[in-house]
Amino acid sequence: QVQLVESGGGLVQAGDSLRLSCAASRRTFSMYAMGWFRQAPGKERDFVAAIKWSDNSVYIKDSVKGRFTISRNNAKNTVYLQMDSLKPEDTAVYYCAAGRWSTSSFEYEYWGQGTQVTVSS
Repeated sequence: QVQLVESGGGLVQAGDSLRLSCAASRRTFSMYAMGWFRQAPGKERDFVAAIKWSDNSVYIKDSVKGRFTISRNNAKNTVYLQMDSLKPEDTAVYYCAAGRWSTSSFEYEYWGQGTQVTVSS
C-alpha cells in the first residue's frame, strides 16, 4: 500500500502564496505521475496539475497557469504545488494523487487525505 500525506494548506488572503507538499511512503511501478486535484464545496473534484517522475513533463490547468507551479523531489518522493497570487476562487480541498499520466481522477490509484486551502478576499 502507498500512503500520500499532504501538508501546507491554510487560510490566506487574496494575493498571498502557499506551497503544498505531498510525500509518498514509497513509489511503485504504477506510479508514473503525481497529480494535484481540488474540490470546492458542492463541486466536482477538478484536475489542477500533474508531473511525471521520470522526466520534466508537467501539465497545468489553464485557469491556474502562470500562478501555480508543480515540482518534485525524487529523492524525497515528494511533490510540491506552489500557489502564488491566490484568489478566493482557489478555495478548495486540495488532494494529491499517484497514478497514470492523466488529467482524469479515474487514472490515479492512490490519494492523499486532502488539505484545506481557504483564500479570503
